[in-house]
Amino acid sequence: MLDRRRGRSRKLRTLGLAGALCLAWLPTHAAIDAHALGARPVDAGDSVRFRVRSAHASRIEAWIYASPDSGAEALRLNLVRDPATGIWSATVPVATLQAQGVTGPVYYGYRAWGPNWPHDAAWSPGNSAGFVADVDAAGHRFNPNKLLIDPYAREISHDPIGPGCSDGTVYASGAAHRHKDSAACAPKGIVLAEEAGSTGSKPTRAFRDEVIYEVHLRGLTMNDTALPASIRGTYAGAAQKAAYLAGLGVTAVEFLPLQETQNDQNDLDPDSTEGDNYWGYMTLNWFAPDRRYASDQSVGGPTREFKAMVKAFHDAGIKVYVDVVYNHTGEGGPWGGSDGVSVYNLLSWRGLDNRSYYSLSADHQYPWDNTGVGGNYNTRNPIAQDLIVDSLAYWRDTLGVDGFRFDLASVLGNRCEHGCFDFDRDDAGTALNRIAAELPARPANGGAGIDLIAEPWAIGGNSYQVGGFPSAWAEWNGDYRDRIRKKQNKLGLETVTTGALATRFAGSSDLYQDDGRRPWHSVNFLAAHDGFTLNDLYAYNSKLNNQPWPYGPSDGGEDHNNSWDQGGAAAAQRQAARTGMALLLLSAGVPMFTGGDEALRTQFGNNNPYNLDSPANWLYWTRDSHEANQETFTRRMLGFRAAHPALRPAQFYSGGDNNGNVMEQLRWFRPDGQQADAGYFGDSGNHAIAWRIDGSEFGDPASAIYVAYNGWSGPVDFTLPWPGAGKSWYRVTDTAAWNEGADAVRLPGAEDPIGGEWTVYGLHGRSLLVLIAR
Repeated sequence: MLDRRRGRSRKLRTLGLAGALCLAWLPTHAAIDAHALGARPVDAGDSVRFRVRSAHASRIEAWIYASPDSGAEALRLNLVRDPATGIWSATVPVATLQAQGVTGPVYYGYRAWGPNWPHDAAWSPGNSAGFVADVDAAGHRFNPNKLLIDPYAREISHDPIGPGCSDGTVYASGAAHRHKDSAACAPKGIVLAEEAGSTGSKPTRAFRDEVIYEVHLRGLTMNDTALPASIRGTYAGAAQKAAYLAGLGVTAVEFLPLQETQNDQNDLDPDSTEGDNYWGYMTLNWFAPDRRYASDQSVGGPTREFKAMVKAFHDAGIKVYVDVVYNHTGEGGPWGGSDGVSVYNLLSWRGLDNRSYYSLSADHQYPWDNTGVGGNYNTRNPIAQDLIVDSLAYWRDTLGVDGFRFDLASVLGNRCEHGCFDFDRDDAGTALNRIAAELPARPANGGAGIDLIAEPWAIGGNSYQVGGFPSAWAEWNGDYRDRIRKKQNKLGLETVTTGALATRFAGSSDLYQDDGRRPWHSVNFLAAHDGFTLNDLYAYNSKLNNQPWPYGPSDGGEDHNNSWDQGGAAAAQRQAARTGMALLLLSAGVPMFTGGDEALRTQFGNNNPYNLDSPANWLYWTRDSHEANQETFTRRMLGFRAAHPALRPAQFYSGGDNNGNVMEQLRWFRPDGQQADAGYFGDSGNHAIAWRIDGSEFGDPASAIYVAYNGWSGPVDFTLPWPGAGKSWYRVTDTAAWNEGADAVRLPGAEDPIGGEWTVYGLHGRSLLVLIAR
């Protein structure tokens, strides 16, 4: 069987998908890098070269097939190892392939032998000739009965589990399974020629100016009846949303994993969660775009369609980010069977070179596991690192991606190969630092480069590293999320001082300034795919994951959500959502929210819907009046953020007057209008804080911006500060219930006059006020 264990509450990770390519596509003039790995057309398209790396194999063969579901190979090639590079290679003329019946797409896989299973001339698929052990003392797990996916394949043909192959034990080791030949079911790599389609002009905006919209590609359009059914849930369908997202004010769309994973299984029983993997965090190949998300599933179709989607977003001025998983793979970890924990899946990396591609225990018998879903990828090993860097470069250069969010990125900072885990920010030999060195981050003021975003934690050891990443890296700021949630939802139960809030609102200097990073290295968020939606954060006291299809059931999920249903009052829930969104968009740093949060999307209380490929988990595109009002509120607040560079500082705010206009760049206020001092900031009994930014120091159209937040349950009077010489305060928004509606955020020029210095403004409980001076 395939590994379905989760090991942590965050995500189910499963297995993957793919496609094929006709020889007619082979280019007549191909400029091929002589050191490129994978299977590539060479000699002006007259030959195909196969190249794969393994430091410990003793023999590798490429088995070539005329169709992806065939167990009968058309041709076998014995690869030859270059001792200097560890690269195994062989070249075959196209004429030879055609003579063997391969007249269309070229499908292939590898079989590998090594110390634990040396080559024996008596071996044939399905027997154990030559077998010594499933794993030897050095950690090798070679098994020639398992046809292996090329880690460098540009597309793969299909998922390991599908309608014709429901028995995942064909990929397994152990006494009951090692002899099973996986070829008939195994995904095959596809020899893919270069695809010439354009990805358009990449936006070069500075990262500090981004607004990130995190969304599942399939879920973005599956419910959109305005689109043709044939493109819903696909790259082509997502491309149709570029105009909507640009109009909303989104500048970067961040897709959950798009590299090949086992998700065709979702369709085997469309009304069940059994074996389903919706999120896609169990990657099978780090080059191939997932075929299931392509409306054109012909050979090369996913690649072409993905590039066309990227171009559509680029044409709308939107960057494309992809969530990538290089900390573990879709092969999973040990699972039960006749040999207990000695049973492992061999799909690709493990069968090619387990010791190089995985971080192992001190005795090399088990994976070292900081992921909870199968063990650490060996991010310290140079061969394994090459694969990560080459994959990222391919998605950047060929597929046009502008940036990456790295799942469990602390694993990429591991300085240990085997027998330990130690995150080390400063070790140049980690994958974390090699990525930044070879794929440079975008400069502070914009330009060429990529945006690198870390999920700065994993499981155990010193893997929790919020604020601890190298200077090129931005981070998901989990501390921002937790403190704002607690302040909004846990009044009287959790202590969050106004000083702690102020630090988060101003860009989290305590986390990022000491190592030379800036406010925009903090990716601020209140909700992500991993947990409640923004609406559910304020509508449920606890997770409701054990619901029937299509709302569940989903196992796991965080129990400490810092959520609250606002006493069951719907108006208060909507108010809390407005206040949370406003706080997010007014904070220094880069805001991120999840797809549908702009319109109060719900997951019906499920906070871990990793397995729900269902209408309940897809975005919806009809709006009732409250949802439409929230969308308008979000759009206008995004417009306000975009119009005011003072909210997007390149450096941490200064407390001084830097231009001689008798106004500090940033000043914090108590409700009585006096400056907030250390005593006020540190008093846990205080729940109201305000701040004023001198817009003139940022070239802002507003000479000053004033924000007041009342975290208390009752009303608080705020005495307004000086707005500047000859200026008055005008209200942009107040998130209190009395101001709910389509015009809750006033349009530029239509702001409400409030008054000048010493004006007293009564702000309702759990509400936020935004004023500008003019």
